[in-house]
Amino acid sequence: MFSEDLIKLALKIMSCSQKELASQLGVSPTQISKWKKGEYMSTDMEKRIRTELKIDDKDPAFILWAGSLEQSAKWERLILFLSERAQEHSDTGYKTYPLSDEMGTLCWETFHTLKKMGVNFPKNFPDVLDIDYDHVYENDESDNILDKLEENSYSAHIYKIYRALNDVYAFYAAYISELVLDDDLDLLDVGNDIESCLMELAATKIEVDEAFAPDFSKFRYEVVRNYKEWLKIVKDKAFRAGVPLRAELMQLVYDSHDELGHEAEAESLGFNFSRIHPDVYMNELLCGMRVIHQVLPLIMKKLGIYDEYKVDDSDLTLG
Repeated sequence: MFSEDLIKLALKIMSCSQKELASQLGVSPTQISKWKKGEYMSTDMEKRIRTELKIDDKDPAFILWAGSLEQSAKWERLILFLSERAQEHSDTGYKTYPLSDEMGTLCWETFHTLKKMGVNFPKNFPDVLDIDYDHVYENDESDNILDKLEENSYSAHIYKIYRALNDVYAFYAAYISELVLDDDLDLLDVGNDIESCLMELAATKIEVDEAFAPDFSKFRYEVVRNYKEWLKIVKDKAFRAGVPLRAELMQLVYDSHDELGHEAEAESLGFNFSRIHPDVYMNELLCGMRVIHQVLPLIMKKLGIYDEYKVDDSDLTLG
């Protein structure tokens, strides 16, 4: 998939045909077609194309979405500024690693999330957002600029998502990450799904202007449905392995981001030390009791002892 975006970007920036690109790279036109379909590309060839396009380690998919290298650079400056401000205002006690952008995917994830919400990005970067952020830092005007940015729909929604991500990620770090990293639980695949989509989950917890994001309701429904399925798998495997949970994991889906942040903060401060949430396994226990209630009479009838068996209530009392 990465090779596909890189070839599409090369064709766009260089304004050439696949045959011309193949000649310049010293490969066959067939190889270009294979890369364009997502076939693996060697690291050396990737570096060569990146050097030719002068994009360094920037995400080609993000550049394509932004429309040009220049436009993507402007969006990137805005996104990094908003992510830094959001992290500064976090008080959960946990570092929001997705906003640190150590993997260089923050811009792509932000655009991807907003696109799924139905947001249409302008062809040209909004002039009101085209700010010299270096000057802002030098003159300590971050808060004043942030107030202005919150008046624009694009920057306002991005910032709200990042603030919500602080709380969502903190709850994940406090109560879920350790479980999905437990080799005995075999949760690597579902754990990757849970962690990689946390920004989307954060986006479901903010107030959204649906005129700005017309697909938001459908987006929220799909994200919530996925998380309910993923967390059910985590709870089920933890239950079967006898691994205790310190919180009801479905809070990640149902609680507001503020509530998640407060819960995570309490955990980071040690207020919830060694706590086992009273409702964690209640649903599993009730389901098990219902199965026994349905199956046991059938077994007794099969054995021919159903009519003779009587429950002695005195054996069920504590006294």
